[in-house]
Amino acid sequence: MEHINDTVNKIKIGLTQVANGIEAVANQPAPKPEFANNEISGDKVHGGVISMFESIGIKDEATERVMHVNDSGVSVTNLVTDHISSSPTVYGDLTVQGLITAQRLHVDEITADVRNERTTPLEFVADDNGIYGKGLQWRGQGPTKQFIYRANPDRLYSTESIDIAQDASFSIGNTTVLTTGELGSSIRNSNLVKVGTLQNLRTQGDLTIDDYIYYGSDSQRLGFGTDAPNASISVTSLETEFVIDVESATTKIGNWTTNDLQVVTDNTARITVRATGKIDIGNNDSDSARVSIFGKLGVGVNNVNDAVSISTAKAIEVAGTKILTGITIPNNGTFSQGDIVYNTNAVATGYVGWVCVREGTPGEWKPFGQIAS
Repeated sequence: MEHINDTVNKIKIGLTQVANGIEAVANQPAPKPEFANNEISGDKVHGGVISMFESIGIKDEATERVMHVNDSGVSVTNLVTDHISSSPTVYGDLTVQGLITAQRLHVDEITADVRNERTTPLEFVADDNGIYGKGLQWRGQGPTKQFIYRANPDRLYSTESIDIAQDASFSIGNTTVLTTGELGSSIRNSNLVKVGTLQNLRTQGDLTIDDYIYYGSDSQRLGFGTDAPNASISVTSLETEFVIDVESATTKIGNWTTNDLQVVTDNTARITVRATGKIDIGNNDSDSARVSIFGKLGVGVNNVNDAVSISTAKAIEVAGTKILTGITIPNNGTFSQGDIVYNTNAVATGYVGWVCVREGTPGEWKPFGQIAS
C-alpha cells in the first residue's frame, strides 16, 4: 500500500512539473518566425495591410491609399507614367493639364480656346465625298460660319466677309490685283456697275456711258443720245441733232437736222438761225438787243472798202424808206413815198438824186439837190 501511495505521489509531482512547464512555455513570447528567401507563397497571404512593399517591378512608398483594384478595374488617384505602350480606350472625359505631343491626332470633333501652334500644314484628307465640304467651321452663335472647299468650280468658299489688314493686298500669280486704294495695273476687263469719282481716266476702244454717251473708236466720233453720230461730236434729242465737226479745211457747228439754231443767254434767244437760213438777232418779245460791230460790215459783197464801215450790193431800207443808187429813176418795182435813189452819175447842174413823191409801180419821182455849175 505504501508502495502504491508513493507511486501516486510521484505521478502527481510529475504532472505538477509538466503543468508548470506548460504554463511557463505559454507565458513566454512567441518567437519571430524566420523564413528563407522566396519561401512564402502568395496563397498564404490574405487580408491585412502590407506596408513598404517592394518587388523587382513594384515599390510601395505610399503613406495613403492611391490605387484601388476590384472587378470593375483599377482606380488610380494620380497616375505618373513615362510610356503607354498599348492602344488604350478612354471612356468618359479626359482632362490634360499640360502639353500633348502626338505624331498624329484623329478626332471627330475638337473644341479649343487656346492658340494652336503648328510646324506642319493643317491637312484635310479626302473621304468618300472627296475633299469638298471640308474646312473650318464656327458654331454655337447664330448660323454656322464656314470657310470650306467647294466644287463647280473648285474654290474656297466663305459664308462671311473677309477682312485683311490695311496695307495688305489680294494677289493672283504673285501680281497685286486689289489694294485698299486701287485695282492692280493688270486688270483689263470688268463689268463695274457703279464707281465713285474717277481721276485720270484712260480708256481704249469703244465707250458707252449709261446708254446715252457713245464713243466709237473706229469712227472717232462721240455721240450724246445717239450711237451713230453724224459729226465728231453730236448731241441728239428726239428729231434734232446738233453737231460739231472738223474737216480738212473747215470747222462746222450747228444743226445737222432741219431745225432752228439758237444762241441763248439767260435762257433767252439772242441769235436765231432759221432752218431756211434766215438769221434773227434778238427776239420779238423785246427790243433790248444791241449789235456792235467792231470792223467792217459787208452785205452781198466779198470785200468791203477800207474807206467805209458798211458796204451793200443792193438797196437798204431805213425806217421803211428804201435807199437805192442808180443813174436814173427806177422803171420797175414798187416804191413808197419817200424812197430815194442817189445819183451815181452826178455832174454839175445835175441832181443828187430822185425822191418818190407818189407810191406806185414804179411811182412818181422828182429830182432833188441840184448840183451847182
